[in-house]
Amino acid sequence: MGRGRVQLKRIENKISQQVTFSKRRSGLLKKAHEISVLCDAEVALIVFSTKDKLFEYATHSSMEKILERYSRCSSAEQQLVDSETTREVSWSMEYTKLVAKLEDLQRSMRHYVGEEIDTLSLRELQHLEHQVDTALKRIRSKKNQLMHESISDLHKKARSLQEQNNALSKKRHVPWNGGNGNGNGNGNGNGNGNGERTQQVMHPWMVPHLKQ
Repeated sequence: MGRGRVQLKRIENKISQQVTFSKRRSGLLKKAHEISVLCDAEVALIVFSTKDKLFEYATHSSMEKILERYSRCSSAEQQLVDSETTREVSWSMEYTKLVAKLEDLQRSMRHYVGEEIDTLSLRELQHLEHQVDTALKRIRSKKNQLMHESISDLHKKARSLQEQNNALSKKRHVPWNGGNGNGNGNGNGNGNGNGERTQQVMHPWMVPHLKQ
C-alpha cells in the first residue's frame, strides 16, 4: 500500500523546524537550478529564515537584472489592470447615469398624462402646468399652420378647376365654319361662295305669311 497524503501544518518543535527548513531549502535551490538548466529559464529565488537569514539563488544573469525585469513586467501588468479597472468604472458610472436619466424621462412622461402626481409639491405642479400649457400652444400653432396650408391648397385647386371649366365653356360656344367655296354670298343673288352658313333672323311679322 502507498503512503497516505501527508497533511501540511506548522512544525511546533523548533529543532525539527530548523532541520526541515535546511532540508527543504537545499531541495528548493536544487530544483531552481535544474529548471534553469533544463529549460533555459531565468530563475531568481529568495528565502528568509525565521532568524532573518537570507538565502538566494539566481541564474547566469545577476539577481538585480532579474528583479529589474520583474519590476518592469509587474508595472506594465499593473498599468493594464488599472486601465481596465478605470474603463470598467467609467462604463459603470455612465450606465448608472443613463439609467437614472431614463427613469427621470419616464417619470416626466407619466406626469404629463396626469399619472403619479399625488407626490408633487405645489411648485412642481405649477412648473408641470406651465410646461403643458407651452406644449399645447405649440401644438395649436402647428395645427393652425397645417389647416391654413390645407385651405390654401384647396383654393388653388378650386381656381384651377374653375379655369379649366371656363376654357371648356368657351370651346363649346365657338361658331361652326363650313367648307371653303369660290363664290361670294352677299345676298345680291351671287350666292355664298365660301360655304359659310349665315343665320337669318326671322321677325315676328313674317310668321303669318310663312303659314299661308
